[in-house]
Amino acid sequence: VCLHPERKSAVLVSRVQTRQKPGPGTYSRFHGRLCVFSSFPDTHGSSQQATKPEASPQRAQGRRRRRLKVEYDDDADAVPSAKTERWRPPQWEKQLELIREMRKGRDAPVDKMGAEKCYDSEAPAHVRRFQVLVSLMLSSQTKDQVTAAAMQKLRAHGCSAENILATDDEELGKLIYPVGFWRNKVKYLKLTSAVLQKDFGGDIPDSVEGLVRLPGVGPKMAHLAMDIAWDQVSGIGVDTHVHRISNRLGWLRKPTKNPEETRKALEEWLPRELWSEINWLLVGFGQQVCLPISPLCSLCLNQRSCPSAFQRLFPKIIVAFSSDH
Repeated sequence: VCLHPERKSAVLVSRVQTRQKPGPGTYSRFHGRLCVFSSFPDTHGSSQQATKPEASPQRAQGRRRRRLKVEYDDDADAVPSAKTERWRPPQWEKQLELIREMRKGRDAPVDKMGAEKCYDSEAPAHVRRFQVLVSLMLSSQTKDQVTAAAMQKLRAHGCSAENILATDDEELGKLIYPVGFWRNKVKYLKLTSAVLQKDFGGDIPDSVEGLVRLPGVGPKMAHLAMDIAWDQVSGIGVDTHVHRISNRLGWLRKPTKNPEETRKALEEWLPRELWSEINWLLVGFGQQVCLPISPLCSLCLNQRSCPSAFQRLFPKIIVAFSSDH
């Protein structure tokens, strides 16, 4: 509250600064807040004040009709639009094109010994689909070369649900050894073959929901089986290579802890028409260039845009910059 020097009245002023002196009963808009200024009688001034003549009825009526103009900042209380632009990595299209360039030779292990190369093309359709699923089950925690060798032995033995059930566990273990966790996989192959033989006539389910119910089959295997066996794109098949490279390139809004989190994060922004291709591209790229340990960043065409490559190629610069700031 401050004393008005001319009107001999106290004026209530808010704490915010104004560019013009506020008058009695005026409103001022400042920084998104409505400030009201009012005048109060001066109780500390002279007791003898000049008596003002009463206002005429017309003048009083005019004052009553006068409306105060209240202005608001356009952006003060703005409500954000319900439709927000979908997040996407800033350079993902260029990075993807460069990965295609590096993969154009199609000479990675997955190109020669992946699940698409492990089934018998001359077998009946339902047997081919069964063999695709078996190769995916064996590929977990196993290199493509080892999986391909195991599938070759199984096919020579007779790789169908019926034949797997007729094979004892010891012999089946010898056929698939040395795939990772081969003892567990013997058990899963027997259990899954029993379900498929009983409920699907030796074929495999044609949905992700049906596939993940099978013992030893996870989301990655289910989505890849849908793509390879049924020629239907149901989701992105994310293995350790896709999981690792997606995090290194910054293709995820925030870092993920496992392949399933990565799959969901990628599917939020990656166009659906790329879902089938992305697994093949990144798996081979991870086998040849973006290795789990000691990746070949100096040979990668994305070394200038990949955050992980910059950290590996220029670690001393980053440490020095961090210490200075």
